[in-house]
Amino acid sequence: ATLPSGTPIPIRSRSRLVRALSEVRSVATTLGRSQRRIEATLTDRTSVVATDLTSDKARTKRLLERIGIGVPEGSVAETLDGALEAAAGLGFPVLLKPLDGNEGRGISGALADAEAVRDAWPAAAAVHPRVVVERFAAGRDHRVVVVDGRVVAVAERVAAHVVGDGVRTIRALAEETNRDPRRDPERDPAAVRVPLPLDAATEAYLERQGRSLDSVPAPGERVALRGTANLSTGGTSIDRTDEIHPRNAALCELAASVSGLDIAGLDVLTPDISVPFGENGAVVVEVNAAPGIRMHTDPDVGTPRDVPAAVLDMLFPPGSEATVPVVAVTGTNGKTTTTRLVAHLVRQTGKTVGFTTTDGVYFGETLLMEGDLTGPFAADVVLSDPRVEVAVLETARGGILRAGLGFDACDVGVVLNVTADHLGLQGIDTVEQLAEVKALVAATVKPGGHAVLNADDPLVLGMRGRTPGTVVLTSVRGVRENAAVAGHLAAGGAAVVVEVVDGREGFHIREGAREVAVAAVEEVPLTVGGAARVQMENVCAAVGAAYALGVGAEQIRAGLRSFHPSPETTPGRMNVLRTARGTVVVDYAHNPAAVAGLMEFVLRLEARRRIGVVTMPGDRRDEDLHELGRLAGRLDYLVVKEHERYRRGRDPGDVARKIGAGAEAGGLAPDRWEAVLAEPAAVERALELMEEGDAVVILADETAAVLAQVERYFEPR
Repeated sequence: ATLPSGTPIPIRSRSRLVRALSEVRSVATTLGRSQRRIEATLTDRTSVVATDLTSDKARTKRLLERIGIGVPEGSVAETLDGALEAAAGLGFPVLLKPLDGNEGRGISGALADAEAVRDAWPAAAAVHPRVVVERFAAGRDHRVVVVDGRVVAVAERVAAHVVGDGVRTIRALAEETNRDPRRDPERDPAAVRVPLPLDAATEAYLERQGRSLDSVPAPGERVALRGTANLSTGGTSIDRTDEIHPRNAALCELAASVSGLDIAGLDVLTPDISVPFGENGAVVVEVNAAPGIRMHTDPDVGTPRDVPAAVLDMLFPPGSEATVPVVAVTGTNGKTTTTRLVAHLVRQTGKTVGFTTTDGVYFGETLLMEGDLTGPFAADVVLSDPRVEVAVLETARGGILRAGLGFDACDVGVVLNVTADHLGLQGIDTVEQLAEVKALVAATVKPGGHAVLNADDPLVLGMRGRTPGTVVLTSVRGVRENAAVAGHLAAGGAAVVVEVVDGREGFHIREGAREVAVAAVEEVPLTVGGAARVQMENVCAAVGAAYALGVGAEQIRAGLRSFHPSPETTPGRMNVLRTARGTVVVDYAHNPAAVAGLMEFVLRLEARRRIGVVTMPGDRRDEDLHELGRLAGRLDYLVVKEHERYRRGRDPGDVARKIGAGAEAGGLAPDRWEAVLAEPAAVERALELMEEGDAVVILADETAAVLAQVERYFEPR
């Protein structure tokens, strides 16, 4: 890593996430703006016009004729009589095939007379009402695959057949072949061959040859079971890629180009693919969109060809961005604020950011979905958005335990802290176990990515050995007070620290002996002039993430100065409302560590009295409720509330009593607290108690409702 400059340095992903878009074959490769869509060999670059053109075999033939490529003579019939007339005009043998079809369905093979045309007509007309009647072209059946204007594979297709031994019937010979595990998906789920067909179509084809499934072929005699060589009907393939004549390859590339297909499969009949088409009467009978590639990747004879690699190189040319950077933010406290701040800093580069938080899913600054959306579903919403250039994902422990991360790897993994929260739930009983869950974010950083770790938290610092990425440490204690950071820098590592330089406290990016001063603490609105010490950890983490993404120092500085903690930018996260009567602070703190940081901030505020409206969800342990009371008991007066929805099985009043007992144990006089269980009533009571110069801090359950209530209360009446 190097110190950031004014030019963003994009991180190239080493991992391509492939996600299913449907229950069949449609997938998205990679993420956000860089993602591409593939279904079999159809891509998001495949032209609908080209697909429509090539699905009409008659139009395709006319197109090929215009550029001088040989095609079988023929016409289109809509009735059996029309087909008989066309066949008579062309001269036998002829071939019938549906105007629009695939996988060889309805194609007849060589028809020697009018009676054979009558027999073959129903099968062709059942696939498409318009049927192509063309002069039968002799020659070996070849499939030429062109990807992005270049021939990448050629295979000779051999129709399903058996070779006689003079003893066994055609049926017995086919059944013996079908016992090959490669043709038996029940024995081998990875089977790549199709069983030889022993169906009515095979019986009809054999009947035209004067045979049946019970016929016994002579020794060495090859008997075809189908008139077409499609692998989907039991055909086999021989690789001919190295044998195609350069002139033939060029003509196939021309045909694919004029058809407009990004991936095309050309069906060529020629006695020898190594001889120029014009010298041996070769014809191109079809140009196909979404060609099958199994015959090339797994030929029966010859060298396998890596057609998928050619497709991926077309979709992701060398030097292009294969994906978009993904930032994952986890920790016990500060995730939402840090996620929002990282998104804001990245937006200074002009990039479009999608991010997820406990408030909802955002595209840019627009709220797309409202709610606590920090799990795999929300991550997939952002990563699926083709407008997103950078994804910043708040990653909560609940979503991880329920369904995982929602991404295979991240470019930057941020771990803020690990403190007691939700212990006793989902099998997590200790902070060490909780740290194991949070460490998953650090562990899934890509090689070449960055793990931003809080060096002031021993559990987070211990994750250094769990990540394959480059570690960026953060510390609000500074280099002098944190030996781990000092050692990391001495070894040439990078860190974001809070330091006092020339009497001014500020945020600094350091790498080895080099240092960049990003911004003074007092310049960063999120710190509320330095009073919100707990926010300084979040700022360090966000700066570390932006640094890892290559955001320039000037852009980081501008972002820190323009990010204001307000109900609009960070709803419910240390929102400071200045009123004519005093200061109101609304926060979502819901565990002892978060409350401790909030109380430290409130006690730093200039105020005559400090009144708290406090609570904690009922699924917390008794000791957590008691500790919350002890911490909040440092205020002058408490209104203890309960939100009915968050009692989580406790009796009404139980949460309030335990919090009140904790406050008294911490030294708060019994007459300095009261229980008002309903949140709106508790907020109303605190605001009524508020006098000029007081500060009220509200631990909100329904933050939007509480903020609206406070604003209404201080409106002119």
